[in-house]
Amino acid sequence: MVRVRTAVSSRKRKKRVLKAAKGQFGQRSKRYKQARRSVAKGMAYSYRDRRVKKREIKNVWVVRINAACRENDITYSRFINGLKNAEIEINRKMLAEIAVDSPLAFKKIIKLAKEAKAPAVKRVKTPGVKKVKAAKKE
Repeated sequence: MVRVRTAVSSRKRKKRVLKAAKGQFGQRSKRYKQARRSVAKGMAYSYRDRRVKKREIKNVWVVRINAACRENDITYSRFINGLKNAEIEINRKMLAEIAVDSPLAFKKIIKLAKEAKAPAVKRVKTPGVKKVKAAKKE
C-alpha cells in the first residue's frame, strides 16, 4: 500500500488558519494551535454578534421614537397602541427616520394615534360557570 503524504494539504490548512488569525495579539497570530482556538472563538463571537447588532439597532429606533413622542406629550407605549388601534402599519425603522428627519410629519402621525379609539371589547359569559359565594364563618 502506498503511503499518503499530507504536507501540501496540512500546510494549506495551517496557512488558512494563520491568515484568519492575522491581527490577533501575541502568539494567537503566530502559533497554529493558539491561532486555531482563537479563530474558532472569533467565529462564534461573530455569529452571535450579527444577531446582537440587529437587537441593538432596534433598541436605538425605539429610543428615538420614544424621545420624539415625549416631546409631543405622549408615551411610547400609548403611541404604539394608538397606531395599532388606528390600523396604521409603519415599522419602527421608518418611524425613527420620520421622527428624526421630519418632526412635522411625525406630529401628524402622533395626532392620528391619539385620536384612534380602542376597539370595543365584547364580554361573553361562559355557560355553565357560576360564581360560588364564600360561606360565612360564625
